[in-house]
Amino acid sequence: MSIKTTDMIIVGVMTGAHGVRGDVRVKSFTADPSALFEYAPFYSETGELLLDPKSVRPAKDHFVVTPKAPRQKEDWDAMRKTRLFVPRTMLPDTDDDEFYIDQLIGLTVYGGGDEAIGTIKAVYNHGAGDLLEITPKIGGRTGGKSVLVPFTLADVPVVDMAAKRVIVATFDIWADDSKPDDA
Repeated sequence: MSIKTTDMIIVGVMTGAHGVRGDVRVKSFTADPSALFEYAPFYSETGELLLDPKSVRPAKDHFVVTPKAPRQKEDWDAMRKTRLFVPRTMLPDTDDDEFYIDQLIGLTVYGGGDEAIGTIKAVYNHGAGDLLEITPKIGGRTGGKSVLVPFTLADVPVVDMAAKRVIVATFDIWADDSKPDDA
């Protein structure tokens, strides 16, 4: 079974088989990890059904899922690192001052003035908080070395989803190439 949609949101990833009885390990990307299963079943980015949980139990840093349609251990291991998606329509609506991280990708970045200074290319979280990867605009053209800016209220005081823009108050600090790499 597959669904037809172009608006799929990543919510987790399969990390391989759990044992030999057909269970699979799943890591959640949702704010409340156990809330992941409220959005099941899970699909590929192209809408192919990948996993429909029958039961779930928590483990150390993941969940062990018994699927409705079991697969062999080798099949699950072959699907390691396969991302799990759901249609955006499955996710709750956001409040006026909330947004999903993927909605930031492509937004125009301003440094406080009226001239755009870049575009958000990606959002990362390596455990110490979210980082915005910004591709700068140089002379009206997008390009140059990407700049990582902490996604904090001090560094990014304005996210205006209606205008599709963000303001980065401290862009010059993070874009400063004069510092040696080992400083």
